[in-house]
Amino acid sequence: MERIGEKAYLVLENGRVFQGRRFGAPGELMAEVVFTTGMGGYLETITDPSYWGQIVVQTFPLIGNYGVIPADFESGVVGPRGYIVKAWCQAPSNFRSEGSLDAFFKDRGLCALEGIDTRTLTKIIREKGVMNGMITSDPDKADIGAIRAYKVQGVVREVSTKEPYAMGSSDARLHIALMDYGMKKSIGECLVKRGAKVTVCPCTTTARELSDMGVDGIMLSNGPGDPAENVELIENLKEIYKLGKPMFGICLGHQLLALAHGARTEKLKYGHRGENQPVKDLETGRVYITSQNHGYAVVGGSIPAEKGRELYVNVNDGTCEGVRYTDCNAFTTQFHPEACAGPLDTEWLFDRFFSMIGGSSVCR
Repeated sequence: MERIGEKAYLVLENGRVFQGRRFGAPGELMAEVVFTTGMGGYLETITDPSYWGQIVVQTFPLIGNYGVIPADFESGVVGPRGYIVKAWCQAPSNFRSEGSLDAFFKDRGLCALEGIDTRTLTKIIREKGVMNGMITSDPDKADIGAIRAYKVQGVVREVSTKEPYAMGSSDARLHIALMDYGMKKSIGECLVKRGAKVTVCPCTTTARELSDMGVDGIMLSNGPGDPAENVELIENLKEIYKLGKPMFGICLGHQLLALAHGARTEKLKYGHRGENQPVKDLETGRVYITSQNHGYAVVGGSIPAEKGRELYVNVNDGTCEGVRYTDCNAFTTQFHPEACAGPLDTEWLFDRFFSMIGGSSVCR
């Protein structure tokens, strides 16, 4: 099929220019350029709020072959600011599909490029590190200084729900508060299918408010941006974990709880984004293949020994992938046990969370 999109460009902050063709919505934008290695799961990627403020590069060459399936969306928003692929499928084939990526992007205002040499682009990011970029129709007018100055800031409050809402049956035996830092809906669904009523809470919900709700456990969700900039949310968590309620944190939730315990976080060279990251359980020695999406990590050696210890590490680079806290009833993971898309090898961690609450899940 002939490709007829308008010519457009990606300009990196180091001055490198990639030519491609537009699809989706028109426009120009600056954002942080990151890559993800998943062969599938592009709908979950596109609707993951953790990509807020970023241009996502898909390393798999053909994207869009199974169309647009709203039931697979991870949120009601489009996470990335921009999207880059080698080729998008103009004739998707799937009995669940309700349209093409091009039409969906136009409707949601997402600017995308195809025809980019994504292999070379990914190698640059992998070797030089994550950098900012600009999607533009005229690369000669791109302001390199402005591109370099771009920062992903204040994004957690942007993506968090503004009002609490419920998931699951109102007469469920267990009540879990899910702190929304930019959550994927699959996290809530994993709790609901195990027999819990879930109240999704704004990121600013206080310890007193959670106590007044009478929740049995607290879940900390994933989300976008630099965890250390969320000073107020970190201070809030210091009070929340003192409630003594069982807690389980994923991704950004994992990082924020570590910061609340006095640990440090660091920005990774190019992050972990994909569905095949190996993670080792330090208690059993077992290695799991996990789904991940993050650009920051907890510095394992910075966790105060009297408050917690590393539970999991990344086999590839040794970064911290999980913490078990000894000063409160909590554990966290950097990877996504709910996957979606990705392997479900570690979904049993939700059962561990339920056992901490004092109940057994109805889903095994």
